[in-house]
Amino acid sequence: MRPAAARPPRNGWLDRRQVQQGRRLYRAARRFQDVLLTGAALAVLWPAMAAVALAIWLDSPGGSPFFVQQRVGQNGRLFRLYKFRTMVPDAEARLEQVLPCNEMDGPVFKMQRDPRVTRLGRWLRRAGIDELPQLLNVLKGEMSLVGPRPALPREAERYTPYQRQRLYVKPGLTCLWQVQPDRNQIPFDRWVELDLEYIRRRSLRLDWVLIFKTFGAVGRMYGA
Repeated sequence: MRPAAARPPRNGWLDRRQVQQGRRLYRAARRFQDVLLTGAALAVLWPAMAAVALAIWLDSPGGSPFFVQQRVGQNGRLFRLYKFRTMVPDAEARLEQVLPCNEMDGPVFKMQRDPRVTRLGRWLRRAGIDELPQLLNVLKGEMSLVGPRPALPREAERYTPYQRQRLYVKPGLTCLWQVQPDRNQIPFDRWVELDLEYIRRRSLRLDWVLIFKTFGAVGRMYGA
């Protein structure tokens, strides 16, 4: 397939070596922060997560409450991403049926009224609760709390060289795009610009700003 079209870069290109090798103190502090906060969150949230898993099993029997999917991490490395299952058990087999209904431009697939999503799954997505198992990915070092959202392999294959810059850092649970009220209406090129803006500006202060904004996005159900 041909790469997705992209607008001319607004802020130029990133220096990959500088992004990945510079600021060692920040990277070490960030990893310490990820492990500390993720461990604390899992210790507090595991009863609620167990209850969500049981609710999914009761609402949509026939499959695991958890959904495991291959995603693209830093520098194109593949890893297994964990989520709560929000779709019917055979959702992947039915993907080809809904691809023509994609409401997002570029290589990303999004459909607001996807018929494969269960009743409970719609609420879990709106609240962002379906992403909680990714705390395990953060603990394993495959993701960070803050960073560009991880792409599917079929999406990353269609990236232009400019868009591939979002793979220079670890993917995250939340990002600048994630906290936008109208995030599902944002064109993919603008999504990429937000990710690259984060990579240019990233700091512990910005990470904390985005973490707190994420709580607000969850409360307002920006995932709707």
